[in-house]
Parts: sequence; C-alpha cells; structure tokens
Amino acid sequence: MTTEFSRKVTNEHLSREAFLYVRQSASGEVLESSESTKRLYRLRDRAVALGWPLERIRVIDRDQGHSGALVAGREGFQQLMAEVGMGRAGIVLGLDLSRLPRNCSEWRRLLEICALTDTLILDEDGVYDPNDRNDRLLLGLKTMSEAERRTMRARLRGGVLSKARRGEFRSRLPIGLVWGEDGRVRIDSDSQIQDAVRFFFETFHETGSVLGVVRVFRTRKLHFPQRLQTGPQKGGIHWGELRYSRALRLLHNPRYAGAYCYGRSRRRRGGLPHHRERLSREDWLVFVPDAHDGYLSWKEYEENQRRIAANARRPEKKGQKGPPRKRSVLLQGLVICGRCGRRMGVRYHQRRGEAKPEYICQYVGSTHGVMSCAVAWADAAIGELLVELVSPLTLEAALSVHRDLCARSEEADGLRRKELERARCDMELARRRYMRVDPDNRLVADELEAEWNAKLRSYRQAQDDYERRREEERLELDGDATRRILDLATDFPMLWKDPAMPQSERERLVRLLIEEVALHQRDKMLVEVRFKGGVTRTLELAGPQSLGEQ
Repeated sequence: MTTEFSRKVTNEHLSREAFLYVRQSASGEVLESSESTKRLYRLRDRAVALGWPLERIRVIDRDQGHSGALVAGREGFQQLMAEVGMGRAGIVLGLDLSRLPRNCSEWRRLLEICALTDTLILDEDGVYDPNDRNDRLLLGLKTMSEAERRTMRARLRGGVLSKARRGEFRSRLPIGLVWGEDGRVRIDSDSQIQDAVRFFFETFHETGSVLGVVRVFRTRKLHFPQRLQTGPQKGGIHWGELRYSRALRLLHNPRYAGAYCYGRSRRRRGGLPHHRERLSREDWLVFVPDAHDGYLSWKEYEENQRRIAANARRPEKKGQKGPPRKRSVLLQGLVICGRCGRRMGVRYHQRRGEAKPEYICQYVGSTHGVMSCAVAWADAAIGELLVELVSPLTLEAALSVHRDLCARSEEADGLRRKELERARCDMELARRRYMRVDPDNRLVADELEAEWNAKLRSYRQAQDDYERRREEERLELDGDATRRILDLATDFPMLWKDPAMPQSERERLVRLLIEEVALHQRDKMLVEVRFKGGVTRTLELAGPQSLGEQ
C-alpha cells in the first residue's frame, strides 16, 4: 500500500474491526461470475496490508443475489449499517462503491454515518476518509453512476413504451400462442396444445369457477402444456398437472382474447422489485383490442373476469354474486334487494338460545327502512318451488344434460388420445435413432437403446392409462347412467326432503338451477326467482317477513 493511503489509517481505526461487504445483484452472477467473487474476497489482503489482522476482518456476504436498489430484504447491508453506527467498524471494504447501495439516499446516509463514527471506506482505487474534503468530493463523483443508471433506464424504458404503443414490442406469450415469422402473433400449430387450451376455456364456461376447472382436469387425469423458460430444454413443451395459480393466470391473460396489452402490473410502492400489483383495465399503459387471433372474444373475456370477481369471498360491488358458504343458509350469495339491486347479506339473531338468520340489505336501511326477510321462510319457499318444477316433465332437460356430458367426455377422450399419439411418436423417433446408429459404436448404441426402452415404457404406460380411463368413462355414461338421470328427476322430491342429505348438496343443486333471487317488499314479501335459461317465477311468502314478526 502507498504511504498516502497508510497515513489515513490510524491506531484508532486499527483498534476496530474491518468489514468486507460482498454482494452481487443476480443469482446468475453468483453462480457464473466466480472470478468476480474471488476478487471480492481477495480484498482481505488489502486490509491485512493496511494493518488489520486476519482474525479481525469480518466478511458480510448474506446479500448475495440481491439487488442494491433497495435496502428492504438486504439483511447484510442493514447489519453493516448497524456496526458502523455503533462505532465498531474501522474500515468498510468493497470491490466498488456501487456494491454497497445503488440508491442515492442510502449511499448518502452511509457516508454521513461513516463521517460521524470516523470510519474509512476502501475500494479497488484507494482508501477514502469521509471527513476529508477531497475524499468526500471523490466519493460524491463516484455516486454519479447512480444518476447515469437512472438516465439509461429512462431511455430504455422510453424505447420500450414507444414500441409497445405500436404493438410491436415482443413479450412472453402464454401457451397456445406463438410468434410467427412475420412478427405477428398466431395460434400454435400444435393441435394437441390447441385442443387443451380450448377445452380449458370451455370447462370454465361450464363450471364457472377456477377450482372447478382444476378439479375437472385432475378428475379426468388430463395434462396441460407449459413452455419451459429455463434449463437445457428451454423453449420445449412440458405436459403436467394443471395448478390453481396457473389456471387463474391463464384466465386473467387478455392475449387469449386477441388483445395486445402492456403494463398490466407495476411494482408495489415501497415493496421489493418482485412484489407487483395488478392494475385495473383503465390503468394499463397500452391496450390494443383485436390485435391478433385468439381463443375467445373480448366479450367472453370480460364475462370470465366478472365470473371470477363474483366468486370473491367478500363481494362488495353492486350486483356481485358470492360463492356459497358452509352455513345453514341456502341462498347466500344469490339473494338481491328488489329496491337497490345490491346483494343482501345474512345477519344472525339469538332467539331462545339459537341463532336465527335473516337476509338483510344494509344499504336500504339507511334511507328507506330495513329490508329483511327470515331465511327459514325464503329457503322453504324456494325448496317447494324446486320440488314442484323438477318433475318428470323436466326429463328432456335432464337428457340434454346427459348428452352434454357425453360430448364433454368425447372431448376429454380426444385430448388423452392425442397425448397417447405424442408418446407413440416419441417412441418411434427413439427407435429410428437407434436403428440408424453404427452397431460397432457401442457407447452411442447403448445410450440410444436405453432411451428407446424408456420411451417404449412411457408409451405402454400411457396406452394402459388411456384404455383404463376410457373404460371408466364408458361405464359412467352407459345406459345405466341414462336410467339414473330419469330416476333422479322422478325421485327429486324425496331426495330434497331427505334429512340425511347434506346442506352443501342442496346449495350446489340450487346454484346449478337458479341464477338469482330478488326480494320485493310491498304489501307482502314477494320472491322473484330467475332460473338459468331465462325462466322466471314469482312467489308470495305466506309466513312472517322478518324475525321481528315471529
């Protein structure tokens, strides 16, 4: 070390410890840039040359793979700030000053604390004393890289936005869509992927819930494609189990409706870079409808978003329908107020030691008086209406449902058949590779033979699974199934009134048949029931309208 640098180091500095701060922004840099890591750890030799014994040099490397833009999540930097602030550090070592903080405010705060505690700073260029005027000027100039980095980011951001507004910025496409050679988005030419994506959206249209889609895929042992983004097989297709989080992301993606969009989310204020919040449609930076072909129309996409929002646990918007709860209330989430059109909640009262629920509209109560109806009377009226309507006269509707089930079973069988065909093609490809190899080259031949055997076992397993599942569905949808549907329509009153039938099953039946129930309070309480398909019935409650009348 030069004499100039050595003069800055006093006995007071040497009586304290030296802290070496090691950080690289990305995990890829930690794994691949091993030489940079070695240079960081070799800074201990610089501290030893200045007079610190090796045992008094502490290494802080807990922030490897963390960005220096924010302090949040960097426990190592917080520890360094604490040690400097308590006067335990004589010198802070770093390969370059940007490895400490990249945020100007945090850098200024570190400089001020180092100046107050008389702590030196060292990088590859030299040793700096924050209390020295010239050194402070050099440290200030070194922090100008932060401003340059922000300027470059703003320029790059502006270029991306300009290209995105023209709909030309290429972003990662969801499965089922690919970039064509002409730069336009096209539907994937793989028919198996096309059928899987179309079956996914059709299933959501029928079930009305994300969990219902996932349940159908798992019950029928269907796989869903996923494009690999990392690893040696990057860009390839992996067929695996459909998870709830991925199904929800697919339904929220507007690219399936043929829309080009950019800026649907942003970093949460005050959070880490990977903590993002989804923006509303009005706040998207770029939105171009009908930019390319899709799997559904924009109207269908918006309807899917409304259905997902309606399944929220706590519906708050006007007209929003919630999911059924695990309570003894048959129509919760379906009842709306006939005056304001808002969903009615459920309030419980204690009557003789027992909780008695009633449907109530809190909004109307503030101006027009309380709008309420006893749950027991409303649920009983709906039950009697269902028993009256679901009779042998509705057998044609039941048979129509059975035909739809058969059609859906054929679609699922088609997906499994294409999966079996893909397994067969992979097996044939492995066989042809083995047959073309030179028999004398045993090292390559043995490897290709093992691959052929593995593909052959996979094909036979897929074939057995396909035959077994096809037989199971055939037994489920044979003539006995038709007879059971007819018996169900005939025996529905007995099943509905059976005390052993769980309340959850009654709620499920109600939601399959009824769209919504409106309560109108005039001379008497009127119940307007709107069934799926457009049929409407109006009932008059013969019992008390609210708990206060009981």
